[in-house]
Order: sequence, then C-alpha cells, then structure tokens
Amino acid sequence: MLRPLSTVFSAEDYPNLLVSLDSADDAAVWKLDDTRSLVFTTDFFTPVVDNPYDYGAIAAANSLSDVYAMGGKPFLALNIAALPPDLPLEISTEIVRGAAEKAREAGVVIAGGHSIQDKEPKFGLAVLGMLQNSSLLTKDALSPGDHLFLTKPLGFGVLATAHKRGLLSEVELAEVVGWMKQLNLAACALATSCSLRAATDITGFGLLGHLSEMITASGCGARLRMSAIPLVSCARKYALTYTFPGGASDNRLYFEPQVQFAQEISEDQRMLLFDPQTSGGLLLAVPEEKLSLFQRSAEAAGTPTWEIGLIEAGPGIQVLA
Repeated sequence: MLRPLSTVFSAEDYPNLLVSLDSADDAAVWKLDDTRSLVFTTDFFTPVVDNPYDYGAIAAANSLSDVYAMGGKPFLALNIAALPPDLPLEISTEIVRGAAEKAREAGVVIAGGHSIQDKEPKFGLAVLGMLQNSSLLTKDALSPGDHLFLTKPLGFGVLATAHKRGLLSEVELAEVVGWMKQLNLAACALATSCSLRAATDITGFGLLGHLSEMITASGCGARLRMSAIPLVSCARKYALTYTFPGGASDNRLYFEPQVQFAQEISEDQRMLLFDPQTSGGLLLAVPEEKLSLFQRSAEAAGTPTWEIGLIEAGPGIQVLA
C-alpha cells in the first residue's frame, strides 16, 4: 500500500530523514541538528476491551510506544477518532478521557485532533517526540552476541479474543488490561541509559514477526528459549483452545519460513509467538559488555525484563525448548 510513496519520495533527496520507508522501524525520524531529532508516528485500532476508558488508555499507550521504541520522548499528540454517530456521548467521552490521562502520565499533551463518523469505533493518536541522536534505537543495529530482553509478557492477542467471546474472568481481564495500559516509558529510559542501539516494540506482527524484521535488517540470526519467554498467566489456558485472532495465523503464514522450532514445542506455544500484541513491550538487544550494567539498572529501577535469547551470526530464528 505504501509502495507509491517510495516512487515519489526518495531517501537520497531528504538527508535529514534519518528513518523512513526504506526501513522497517516503528516511527519516522527527522534530524533537526547535530544533537536532536523529531520522532513522528501514528496508530489507531478498534476496541480490544469493552470498558471505554481502558480502551482509550490502551490506544494511547500503544501509540506512544512507537516513540519509545526509537529511544525518543513523546511530548505532543493529536487524537484520531472514527466513532459511530449513535455512540452515546458518555462512551466517547470516556475513550478520550482514558487517552488523555494516559498521555498526561507520559508527560504528553494532547492538543486536539480529528474525528469522523464510522460504523465501528476506531481510536488512536498521532504522536510527536524528541530524540537525542545519540540515543536512537533502530531495528537494523543487532550484532552477534547481543542478549535479547522482553519488557512485557506475551498473550495479549489471544486474551483479547477470549474477552470478545465472553470467556475471561474479571481477574484474568484485569491482568491483561494492566499490562496493555502500561507505558513503555521505563523500558525506553532503561535502554537509553545503557546506550543500547537496537530495539522494537512487539505489536501486530507478534514476537517472531518483529524479531524477523530485526534480523533481516541486521543480517543476523537469533536463538530463543521457549521456557524463558514470559506469558500472561492465563495465556496458555486460552491458547490451548485456539482462541487466537486471525492475525496470528497470518503472521505464522508469512514469518514461519524463517523459524525453526524444536520438536518439543507444542502447537499452542508456537502460535503464542505469532500472537499479535496490542501495546506490547519492547524487545531490547543488549551487547555482552553492557549486560551487567543493564541488569543492575533494570533491578534498581524496578523495570521488568526477561532474557529470552541471543543474536547469532547465522540466518533465521531457532526456538529451543
């Protein structure tokens, strides 16, 4: 769909455009001067939960995440809303309030936006952030020997689908909503304080999809340990009943040719690694020489991290038991 842009806007004609269509990164980056750049992104989606306040907060956290994934600090945003004309005012108000309060938590001002009428609700943000050039995180900066860390568990897609089918308990719903509403602010601060270079956030393509983009861009491979990959506590319960969104199968169809699974890894576990995430965590690559600093810094800040694998010289992704 975006292919026509590449025939109109050539990267060589815009030397200040540091990150653009020719990469698989999470946001566009425009160099302002030798030390600073602007980061710009947009995202929106249909409701993943019934509570309108939570929906707005999750949509905001998800939109802000692309700036954090680049190592930037968001500061300004605009609402993007497509809402049914017969939607009660109190519902649309709660969606906007949820997003506004989540943005304020992040230190971001929402200064307006644009809305249209649509049959199915859609909501998100266009976000502007500031970046110190020395803190830029990209997908193509992996090196063999890097340790891979996740900052949120997986399972948001399968649980959102289970919720739509009325299967989740209140406790299960509260757990997954809590994770989806969590900002990636602390994870970004951890990455920049340790001078990391490679990162992405785990969203619609699932863990293996986004990791595939990283290794392809970097010319590397990866080895993951299934037992080390964190999952929301009830994720396997619903994975075993195959309560996955359609995007999980699409991801598997597209990205699985790059993946080699150990025989012991079950079908439901494999699908969880392709599960689309809404407002997922960051996937951070930590060089060996920075590993001790990273782990100490994460513990001191109380930022959750899970080491899930290593970057290797060879191509593709191996998932070991």
